[in-house]
Amino acid sequence: MADPKDQEDHETAVDGTEDSNHDPQFEPIVSLPEQDVKTLEEDEEELFKMRAKLYRFASENDPPEWKERGTGDVKLLKHREKGTIRLLMRRDRTLKICANHNIVPMMELKPNAGSDRAWVWNTLADYADESPKPELLAIRFLNAENAQKFKVKFDECKEEVKKSQEGTGDTDSADKVAEKLDELSVKDKGSEEKKEEDKKTEKKEDEKKEVKAEEKN
Repeated sequence: MADPKDQEDHETAVDGTEDSNHDPQFEPIVSLPEQDVKTLEEDEEELFKMRAKLYRFASENDPPEWKERGTGDVKLLKHREKGTIRLLMRRDRTLKICANHNIVPMMELKPNAGSDRAWVWNTLADYADESPKPELLAIRFLNAENAQKFKVKFDECKEEVKKSQEGTGDTDSADKVAEKLDELSVKDKGSEEKKEEDKKTEKKEDEKKEVKAEEKN
């Protein structure tokens, strides 16, 4: 005759096995369909893409200074129908836009403080903050080779846009853009020169204070 205790343990073990094999499936209460999120890049061809770090010259600060704007992939995109080419850069992870402006023939990449892996340029209308505004931007790459690749492609895009404008006869607006870019370059240069002069003045004042302190001692 079987021990009632052993029989009870056997039934408990069987029940436990059934519970472990039980896999309930719950249907979601609310069904969320997949959303097709547009990046507004669907009608554009990617001509160039490379990781870099972007800065803007904050001339509104006192004193003016370079401020980091974000790190991510910088792209050169050509619109398949319009033929326009723009520079677009989004921050890592958040994908928030930190640079967004059209490439025009008058833009010129200049070395940044003698660095062989960084470039500086002006744009009259950057749409990173939705509303267009002129910006002095700087971009820095991992090495000189990557920086050179960017410049080569950037200059190619300028030439392509120039040919496109000549084909449509839109040279007057191009000349106006060139004049405004020159004015902006002069202003930015003046801001940087003023900043350097302020540093020199501050250094001279510090030296005078040190001399006076030594005389007192």
